[in-house]
Amino acid sequence: MKLLLINPNISDTVSDLIRVEAQRSASPGTEIEVLTAPFGVAYIETRFESLIGAYATAQLAAEHHARFDVVVVAAFGDPGLSGLREVLPVPVTGLTEAALASAHLLGNRISVIAISQRIQAWYREVITAYGFSSRLASIRALDRPLSSIGDIQSEHEQALKALAERAVDEDGADVIVLAGAPLAGLARALHDQLPVPVVDGVSSAVRHAESLVAMQLSQTRRGSFAPPPTKPNRGLPPAIEELLAAGALRRQF
Repeated sequence: MKLLLINPNISDTVSDLIRVEAQRSASPGTEIEVLTAPFGVAYIETRFESLIGAYATAQLAAEHHARFDVVVVAAFGDPGLSGLREVLPVPVTGLTEAALASAHLLGNRISVIAISQRIQAWYREVITAYGFSSRLASIRALDRPLSSIGDIQSEHEQALKALAERAVDEDGADVIVLAGAPLAGLARALHDQLPVPVVDGVSSAVRHAESLVAMQLSQTRRGSFAPPPTKPNRGLPPAIEELLAAGALRRQF
């Protein structure tokens, strides 16, 4: 089984964190590859930055998906996930979707711990779109400058832990989700240090991705996730043009 994880941000240090946690979480024999966005921002906090990350992810997915059994959008907020699900011939999941699915099995009230205040509005919209707004106990986030996106865990671990404790004590959280690829692997460090389960997006995404492949489900050809219809286009990268053409062909069967 071959899994492709795409980091929609340009941070190689974050891709390294993703890779380490994905390899720890994967089943024996599963091959992991992590690709970093060729353009964009260091880390996504806003809706517009998510738009940029989604396009970078789409380009990498179009270029490389043929070598893999499943694709993971490896950023919280899952930039471009729904669109990729329309066109890719392999299953697609993302850190938010997978983390919420895992948390759903562990408790009723879910709290998300994030790396910045600005990111909260976008996260809340994504969680609502996935149908989890009634389960969301809170989103708590760091409120301090971030000197290095790749060093958030080492620099702010205790502050993140304190936010999680407040989410449990003050917000009634049954489950904590650590949001964002920069926090990949932190759940392992906090294991047994918090009074409720702590969910990691990367490990959840890898395990759910493996399950999707193992179930050998058929591709969507009708409904809202059917491939886009054929129409003229201009200025698209060749790989995206080919992906659109292949999707249109798939609709015919």
